[in-house]
Amino acid sequence: MKHLAAFLLLGLGGNTSPSASDVKEVLSAVGVEADEDRLNSLLSELKDKDINQLISEGQSKLASVPSGGGGGAPAAGGAAPAGGAAEEAPKAEEKEEEKEESDEDMGFGLFD
Repeated sequence: MKHLAAFLLLGLGGNTSPSASDVKEVLSAVGVEADEDRLNSLLSELKDKDINQLISEGQSKLASVPSGGGGGAPAAGGAAPAGGAAEEAPKAEEKEEEKEESDEDMGFGLFD
Protein backbone atom coordinates (compact mmCIF):
# COMPACT_ATOMS: atom_id res chain seq x y z
CA MET A 1 0.00 0.00 0.00
CA LYS A 2 2.81 2.42 0.76
CA HIS A 3 4.19 1.96 -2.75
CA LEU A 4 0.79 2.53 -4.32
CA ALA A 5 0.20 5.59 -2.14
CA ALA A 6 3.53 7.10 -3.22
CA PHE A 7 2.72 6.27 -6.85
CA LEU A 8 -0.67 7.99 -6.58
CA LEU A 9 0.84 11.03 -4.85
CA LEU A 10 3.29 11.40 -7.71
CA GLY A 11 0.40 11.18 -10.15
CA LEU A 12 -1.48 13.90 -8.29
CA GLY A 13 1.67 16.01 -8.46
CA GLY A 14 1.71 15.79 -12.25
CA ASN A 15 4.08 12.87 -12.82
CA THR A 16 1.94 10.71 -15.12
CA SER A 17 4.38 7.79 -15.25
CA PRO A 18 6.46 7.64 -12.05
CA SER A 19 9.59 5.52 -12.09
CA ALA A 20 10.89 3.27 -9.33
CA SER A 21 13.38 5.94 -8.29
CA ASP A 22 10.57 8.52 -8.06
CA VAL A 23 8.57 6.27 -5.75
CA LYS A 24 11.65 5.50 -3.66
CA GLU A 25 12.34 9.21 -3.31
CA VAL A 26 8.83 9.90 -2.02
CA LEU A 27 9.02 7.03 0.44
CA SER A 28 12.47 8.03 1.71
CA ALA A 29 11.22 11.58 2.27
CA VAL A 30 8.92 10.21 4.99
CA GLY A 31 11.47 7.76 6.38
CA VAL A 32 10.12 4.59 4.76
CA GLU A 33 12.30 2.09 2.94
CA ALA A 34 10.94 0.76 -0.36
CA ASP A 35 10.67 -2.99 -0.98
CA GLU A 36 12.26 -3.60 -4.40
CA ASP A 37 10.19 -6.69 -5.26
CA ARG A 38 6.85 -5.15 -4.39
CA LEU A 39 7.72 -1.87 -6.10
CA ASN A 40 8.77 -3.61 -9.30
CA SER A 41 5.63 -5.75 -9.21
CA LEU A 42 3.44 -2.67 -8.77
CA LEU A 43 5.13 -0.77 -11.57
CA SER A 44 4.85 -3.73 -13.95
CA GLU A 45 1.12 -4.08 -13.17
CA LEU A 46 0.46 -0.36 -13.68
CA LYS A 47 2.65 0.07 -16.77
CA ASP A 48 0.77 1.79 -19.63
CA LYS A 49 -2.48 1.96 -17.64
CA ASP A 50 -4.52 5.05 -16.79
CA ILE A 51 -4.78 5.38 -13.01
CA ASN A 52 -8.08 7.29 -13.14
CA GLN A 53 -9.66 4.53 -15.23
CA LEU A 54 -8.38 1.85 -12.82
CA ILE A 55 -9.80 3.74 -9.85
CA SER A 56 -13.23 4.10 -11.48
CA GLU A 57 -13.26 0.39 -12.38
CA GLY A 58 -12.30 -0.48 -8.81
CA GLN A 59 -15.05 1.67 -7.37
CA SER A 60 -17.68 -0.07 -9.48
CA LYS A 61 -16.39 -3.44 -8.27
CA LEU A 62 -16.45 -2.30 -4.64
CA ALA A 63 -20.05 -1.15 -5.00
CA SER A 64 -21.17 -4.79 -5.09
CA VAL A 65 -19.14 -5.79 -2.01
CA PRO A 66 -21.13 -5.81 1.22
CA SER A 67 -19.54 -3.67 3.87
CA GLY A 68 -20.36 -3.10 7.49
CA GLY A 69 -22.88 -4.98 9.49
CA GLY A 70 -26.61 -4.95 9.61
CA GLY A 71 -26.49 -2.42 12.40
CA GLY A 72 -27.35 -4.90 15.11
CA ALA A 73 -30.60 -5.37 16.89
CA PRO A 74 -32.11 -2.47 18.80
CA ALA A 75 -31.77 -2.49 22.54
CA ALA A 76 -34.60 -4.15 24.42
CA GLY A 77 -37.03 -1.80 26.10
CA GLY A 78 -37.16 -3.79 29.32
CA ALA A 79 -39.61 -3.20 32.12
CA ALA A 80 -40.90 0.18 33.14
CA PRO A 81 -38.50 2.01 35.44
CA ALA A 82 -39.23 1.93 39.13
CA GLY A 83 -39.83 5.09 41.12
CA GLY A 84 -36.20 5.25 42.25
CA ALA A 85 -34.91 5.39 38.66
CA ALA A 86 -36.70 8.67 38.03
CA GLU A 87 -34.84 10.26 40.92
CA GLU A 88 -31.45 9.26 39.51
CA ALA A 89 -31.87 11.30 36.33
CA PRO A 90 -31.63 14.77 37.98
CA LYS A 91 -28.48 13.70 39.84
CA ALA A 92 -26.79 12.83 36.55
CA GLU A 93 -27.71 16.23 35.13
CA GLU A 94 -26.25 17.96 38.19
CA LYS A 95 -22.96 16.13 37.72
CA GLU A 96 -22.76 17.27 34.10
CA GLU A 97 -23.32 20.87 35.16
CA GLU A 98 -20.54 20.60 37.71
CA LYS A 99 -18.14 19.49 34.99
CA GLU A 100 -19.01 22.50 32.86
CA GLU A 101 -18.44 24.85 35.79
CA SER A 102 -15.07 23.34 36.58
CA ASP A 103 -13.93 23.98 32.99
CA GLU A 104 -14.65 27.70 33.43
CA ASP A 105 -12.33 27.87 36.45
CA MET A 106 -9.24 26.93 34.45
CA GLY A 107 -8.30 30.57 34.00
CA PHE A 108 -7.96 30.74 30.22
CA GLY A 109 -10.18 30.67 27.17
CA LEU A 110 -9.86 28.88 23.88
CA PHE A 111 -8.37 31.86 22.05
CA ASP A 112 -6.42 33.56 24.87
